[in-house]
Amino acid sequence: MAQLTKKRKAVEGKVDPDKLYQLDEAMGLVKEVNTTKFDASVDVHVRMGLDPRKADQALRGTVSLPHGTGKTKRVLVFCSPEKEAEAKEAGADFVGLDEYMQKISDGWLDVDVIVATPNVMGQLGKVARILGPRGLMPNPKTGTVTNDIASAVQEVKKGKIAFRVDKFGIVHASVGRVSFSPEQLTDNAHELIATLIRMKPSTAKGVYMKSVSVASTMSPGIAVDPKSIKV
Repeated sequence: MAQLTKKRKAVEGKVDPDKLYQLDEAMGLVKEVNTTKFDASVDVHVRMGLDPRKADQALRGTVSLPHGTGKTKRVLVFCSPEKEAEAKEAGADFVGLDEYMQKISDGWLDVDVIVATPNVMGQLGKVARILGPRGLMPNPKTGTVTNDIASAVQEVKKGKIAFRVDKFGIVHASVGRVSFSPEQLTDNAHELIATLIRMKPSTAKGVYMKSVSVASTMSPGIAVDPKSIKV
């Protein structure tokens, strides 16, 4: 086992592994224990009491973070020619159809979010096997299949993120950067967690939200008391 550095030992000493922190307290602490020299991501991990193998518990959705993510997302829009001008004016980084499907088939994936109009979805089967496993396939549930291209692109640029429960029943999401204030991080995390609470499936049994933790890139995790998040 690799030995911990003095800096790592020092920051881990600030986190009580047996304590459940209030959300705002955790967000203040996550800034203190960050050891990276770059503007690291701050992530929230929520272990849900769900069975993702059941279709009605395979939770997925979107949330607009009040303060954005701190990262400018690259957006690709798949659409027919008459929608291209709308997409470009809304701020899409890449717009087209056949050209970008070919680029993706050739290995290009320099995008964070893909939006598509409903009339071209049938043609995306050619790249679905590439986009699906990477969480890039447009989906009506996440608002990325729509005729209102302008609104979809603008929402992503302003801080709308998509989330889904993984096969282990955990939702992972970035809610900002360590350069954000504790208040901004708290607001963003609260919006995400409150959205998860509101989306509770009617078939979910037992404890719905088993645990919540926050961490920055390469920092120790900080356990949060789920009861400290009010909807």
